[in-house]
Amino acid sequence: MSAGTLDARIEALRDIRELGTGREPEALLVRIDAVVARTEGRRALSADHTVVGLFGATGSGKSSLLNALVGSDIARSHVRRPTTSEPLAVTWEPAGAVPLLDWLEVRDRHVGEAPLDPRAPMLVLLDLPDFDSVELAHRQVAERLAGQVDVLVWVVDPQKYADAVLHADFLANYSRHGAVTLVVLNQVDLLPAADVGRVVDSLRGLLAADGLPSVRVLPVSAATGVGIDDLRGAIGALAAEKATITARLEADAAAIAAEIPAPGRPAKLPRSLESALTEQLAVAAGADTVAAAVAASYRKRSGQATGWPVVSWILRFRPDPLTRLGLRTRKGSDPDLHRTSMPAMNAGAQARVSLAVRSYADAAAEPLAENWRASIRDTASRALDRLPGALDLAIARAALPTRASWWWVLFSILQWVSVLAALAGVLWLLALALLPTIGITAPRVPVVEGWPLTTLLILGGVLLGVVLGIAGAALAGVVGAHRRRRARRSLLAQVDVVARDLVMTPISAELERATMFANALEKAAGGGKKVVR
Repeated sequence: MSAGTLDARIEALRDIRELGTGREPEALLVRIDAVVARTEGRRALSADHTVVGLFGATGSGKSSLLNALVGSDIARSHVRRPTTSEPLAVTWEPAGAVPLLDWLEVRDRHVGEAPLDPRAPMLVLLDLPDFDSVELAHRQVAERLAGQVDVLVWVVDPQKYADAVLHADFLANYSRHGAVTLVVLNQVDLLPAADVGRVVDSLRGLLAADGLPSVRVLPVSAATGVGIDDLRGAIGALAAEKATITARLEADAAAIAAEIPAPGRPAKLPRSLESALTEQLAVAAGADTVAAAVAASYRKRSGQATGWPVVSWILRFRPDPLTRLGLRTRKGSDPDLHRTSMPAMNAGAQARVSLAVRSYADAAAEPLAENWRASIRDTASRALDRLPGALDLAIARAALPTRASWWWVLFSILQWVSVLAALAGVLWLLALALLPTIGITAPRVPVVEGWPLTTLLILGGVLLGVVLGIAGAALAGVVGAHRRRRARRSLLAQVDVVARDLVMTPISAELERATMFANALEKAAGGGKKVVR
């Protein structure tokens, strides 16, 4: 363990705090803040002093044990002090320990004589209130200092070593702190010598169930001095180890990280899912209606331009489908402000949009934990509020193929030629009929293959006009179908921009946030693998 590793874990906890806001329970985030604050507070204080706390239930003999360890009657015990109400500190090198004890809020301070262990002259030994005290304030002090001391020494006695409060409320909560934990079985003088080993083994079994299978158990007697030297040596070894403080703080980070539920591993979404979303939004927005209007508009204008002029003018009285939808290009209009004249989404279209967005969100959120799935559903719901207006603007922004075709000019010229030919034939016949009435001899009409030229002009003009009209209509149908497909692609492209801006990108950002949260959680817990989407 190293300071660098601890720095990484604390930074990871900060990331978890930031990324988890609004997604993780506030109470958990507050506890993360507390761990980070405690870590920063401890690291700002003396790294030379190691704080060892003696924790235990009423009657476990903590105070007597402290007296035996320091070799003097510093902690009042038994009749004079039946319960520990205030924490008591013993230091051997008080210089530098004052700010530390202020941070611990320990006011009862004593200076010991001979060091408890020669390897640990900077030791700070605390005697703490009983964690099972009937006084709530006493228990709160014990709980607070259990989260602040560098080394945890749990003192139990043969009668209450299996106490549920000790194991469920304390030891199990510090299962990741085995490296900085000692368990003392005090008052072994009250046991027959043959039973000491059995009780120690039983205690070890309970500790294993608490998640502390390797923690050291020391049988001692504060009354007779049995095991006191071993306990001094164990405390001295931990206090002398420079990594002890870091180990404690790392264990805190790992413990809180273990309480944070993993968000799950987001999967890479298939392109088909994105395409399906865009397709459904386009259909709901009326892309098919607009694409059909593009084709119909083209056929109408083509009929006007290439139809037989004698009858094609009638088409001008039919409204242009695109104009009716407010989609004819307006010179100088801003496509980001111009709205269409399309009817508002009906219930069916709105249901299609809702189903498409929620299906996409559910597929994206499927591998995640429920709280992160809920966040993605909220993101989808916010998108639904903005989609109708945004889709209408997308339709208005689409570049629709509305330009005239080059062949319209050719067909128009030929149509007018056919009209002029037929008109010439008709006028010629009228002249032949009227000239004799004014005394003028009508000229002889040329004959071509037995057909009078006047008749050929009329029939040829009409026939050419009809043929050109039919050919123009057929060609307009083919080109119109092509433009319908082009228009739909252009509409889909604009709808896709909206889908990405309002749905895909926000959901992708939420998935990325979940990935970053998972990576930070692994780092805080001590893992090195990263989740990669």
